[in-house]
Amino acid sequence: MSTKKKITSFDIAELAGVSQSTVSRALRGSPLVNEETRRRVQSAVETLNYTVDKNASNLRRKFSGTLALLFFEDPAPDDSHINPFFLSMLGSITRACARQGYDLLISFQQFSRDWHADFADSKKADGLILLGYGDYLAYCDRLERLRAHGTSFVRWGAVLPGQPYVTFGCDNYQGGREVAEHLAGQGCRRIAFLGDASSHYPEFFERYRGYAAALEERGLAADPALQADAESSEKAGYEAMRSLLERGAAFDAVFAASDLIAVGALRALAERGLRVPRDVALAGFDDIPMAGFVNPPLTTVRQDTKQAGEALVDNLLKLIHGEPAESAVLPGRLVVRQSSMRGAPRAPARKRAAKR
Repeated sequence: MSTKKKITSFDIAELAGVSQSTVSRALRGSPLVNEETRRRVQSAVETLNYTVDKNASNLRRKFSGTLALLFFEDPAPDDSHINPFFLSMLGSITRACARQGYDLLISFQQFSRDWHADFADSKKADGLILLGYGDYLAYCDRLERLRAHGTSFVRWGAVLPGQPYVTFGCDNYQGGREVAEHLAGQGCRRIAFLGDASSHYPEFFERYRGYAAALEERGLAADPALQADAESSEKAGYEAMRSLLERGAAFDAVFAASDLIAVGALRALAERGLRVPRDVALAGFDDIPMAGFVNPPLTTVRQDTKQAGEALVDNLLKLIHGEPAESAVLPGRLVVRQSSMRGAPRAPARKRAAKR
């Protein structure tokens, strides 16, 4: 009785004319293998009808073949709020993992838990993708603990000078500039900002800095009386907008640091009898799916979630395999919709509201 010989990666290497280690790198999609060599390896795989034994390969390399995606819950009264912007990245991250032959473990985390210890020590995954974090200054301490454990991880967030970990994020400063320039171009002169403009929320702070710089260049100083703190939720946006209205400060436009904040602000403006964009122009940031369906549709800055998801996965795999990876800032794109499109300039909101 004949026994069929089991094809191994060494057979693939011999047929392709490369080393066995090159075959291993090619099969896991390493960028160290050039395209011509990758094609030769793939041709040999197909000729010999070779199937990768994923479990055996992972055992040899002491890898699980799994990446973990950790969503962090944004602060909310029911402790269950997940920003839909992060959910929009999920499809891209999942496809990128599948393309590289990795499984994806998705975990929703409360920031109060010791998630850094859970995943650093349990070996549930070869590396972590981190989305969302709440207060950045509190979050940094846990990132340092991950780094001390030697955990491979990448994150989406603010890309800041001197960060010792790989981060991908949107060009928040430029996005803030473009929103302010657009609103000023619509004839707006008193442009409010809703969002926490401090080092605790560096992405919002960069959007604020871009907004303030654009106003200054046009001779329109950013008025501290027109800034109200808000975290990224509809409730926070609603409360921040009500607070601004109760101050009695005059404004003719609002730049909300996220679309969720803008949606909450839209409700507060409607309750006060102020029409968007006729009385107050409104813009957000993120371009979540809801942004195009509120009434009126929301002007916003679109972050490229497809590019972001692919960059996070590709660079995490580089770290796992001991290859260099670098942080990068990805461009955003201003999407102009009805909420900010005004006709002739009108009197600021406070004066109109007083006449009603």
